Amino acid sequence: MAEILQYFMLFLIVLMLALALFAVKTKDLLSAVIASGFISLVASIVYLYLQAPDVAMTEAAIGAGITTLVFVITVRKTKGKEK
Repeated sequence: MAEILQYFMLFLIVLMLALALFAVKTKDLLSAVIASGFISLVASIVYLYLQAPDVAMTEAAIGAGITTLVFVITVRKTKGKEK
C-alpha cells in the first residue's frame, strides 16, 4: 500500500513539473493562468498527503481558487495574448 502512495506522489510531482513547464512555455496567458491554478490544486493534494490539512485547505482556497479567479478576470480584461 505504501508503495502505491509513493508512485502516486511521484505522479503528482511530475504532473506539477509538466504544468509548470506548460505555464512558462505557452503564449496564451489564460492557459498559463489555468495551468498555475492546477499547480496549486495539485500542491494542495500533496499537502494533504503530507498530513497538513490546514495548509491544503488554504492552498486550495487561495491558490487554486481566489488567485486563479483574479488572474482570469485580469487576463479577460486585457488583450489575453503575449507579444
